[in-house]
Order: sequence, then structure tokens, then C-alpha cells
Amino acid sequence: MTLIIGVLAVVGLVCGLIIYLVYIKVPRRVKGIEKTEELNAILPGMNCGACGHPGCFGYAQALTADPNLIAKTPCATVLQDLEKLKQLEKALGITLDASAMLKKALVHCNGNSEIICDYSGVNTCKAAAQLLSGYKKCPYACLGLSDCVEVCPEKAIHIDPEKNVAIIDTEKCTGCGLCVTECPQNLIELVPARTKIAFQCNYKPLRNVPGREKCDFGCIHCRKCFKACEDEAIEWNKETALPEFNQEKCTLCLKCIEACEPTTLADFTKAKKAAVVPA
Repeated sequence: MTLIIGVLAVVGLVCGLIIYLVYIKVPRRVKGIEKTEELNAILPGMNCGACGHPGCFGYAQALTADPNLIAKTPCATVLQDLEKLKQLEKALGITLDASAMLKKALVHCNGNSEIICDYSGVNTCKAAAQLLSGYKKCPYACLGLSDCVEVCPEKAIHIDPEKNVAIIDTEKCTGCGLCVTECPQNLIELVPARTKIAFQCNYKPLRNVPGREKCDFGCIHCRKCFKACEDEAIEWNKETALPEFNQEKCTLCLKCIEACEPTTLADFTKAKKAAVVPA
């Protein structure tokens, strides 16, 4: 019995010594946690996940490891708040240009795609898209079942009842990107807020998908917009046969829009005026 007690006493002393050594050697706080907590206190705390990280604390951890990450995945809410933006600049030790980083959502669809079958399933775009990419003639069209509307924290999206397409109010849009990840048709893109010309077509292939085709408002690859631009602000991508716009060179003369017969192009600067939510 005495031997057993002695062994237990020795084991206890050894365990106690190990715990003591761990206590004095291992840092009591995780490296960088103070900076992470500082950044987390500045972030909005919405935990929306739009930045691609699991909540604001996860985003703060990523910024602690790489401050330049904010240029690639900026917090849209902070960009709208100049005071918080200054705090974030100071905490990260970098200079941020909110006007250059700010983005807006752009819907690459003009609407009005012909409905080719009756859909009576679950009333969401994700569900409808599972059945041959939806129930419209264009397999890349906006399905108009409001998935993007439901996730928008700023209520900057509504469905046009006539065209049955999502409309973005660029004045309300903060560029959080939640609608981008929610759209099963992948037709919403975050573009620089300074964008001038909107390309409103999501039809990818040069040839029609068997049994489906682009709507009357889709790009027909005629190159008229490219030829009409006198400022060399449009480049023609030969692989996709689609125009690519240089917003810095664009003078917003609107000649490309006038030349586009299917009306695939639009003045993005006037999007907010056309995005009045119906009463």
C-alpha cells in the first residue's frame, strides 16, 4: 500500500512539473491574437460571409496574416463607412482607396427570355436550375425566383415583373457579393463601381445549346459595338467572340450602345435611375 501511494505521489509530482513547464514556456495568448481582436472590433460584426471567410473574426485572422488581402476581398460594409475605413487603415498599416475598391453587382441578363415550359416545383432559382438549367429558352437566363433578393442585406434587388429579371439598384448596392454566390445561373458579377458600360448577356457558347437558344436581346457577336468605339475602349475577345470594356478609356459617348441592335449594352451609370422598386 505504501508503495502504491509513493508511486502515485511521484506520478503527481511529474505531472505537476510538466504542467508548470508548459505554463511558463507556452505563450498564454496565441500569436497575433491582439491584432486579430483589434481588427475584429473594427469590422461590422455582420458575419455575412461575403468576404469568403467564416465570419468577421475569421476575416480578421486572415487580415492579420496578410494585410494586403483586403485589396482582393474588401469588406463592402467598411468601404461605406469612412471612419471605420480610417481605423482599418491604421490597424493594418496600409492606405486604402475606397473609390477604387468599391464594387457593384451587375446582372448579365436583359430579361424577357421566352418561357418554354411550366415549372411548378420549389419556388427558388436553385431548384428550378436543376431541371435542364431552368424553364426558359435561354439556358443562362435569370430565372427571376428571387434567390438573390432574399439574401441582399441592403434590399438593393427586386424582380422586374415585366422582364422577369433581377434588377440592381446600384445606389443601394454595397458590393457585398452575397447575390453573386447565391445565383445558380452565375449571371451576377461584381464590377468596379466606376463601370460605365454594362454587358447584359450571359450566353456563353458561340453556338446554341441543342434545343435552347439565346433570347432576342442576347449578344449576336456582330462586333458593331467594337467598330463603333472611337476611343479604343472596347477590345474583341476572339476566343469568346465577346466585347471587353476598358472603363478607363471609355468616355461614355454611348456610340456602342446605339450600334448594338439586340440592346445587349446599357449605360451602367444610369442603372440606379432604372432600378426603382415597385410600390
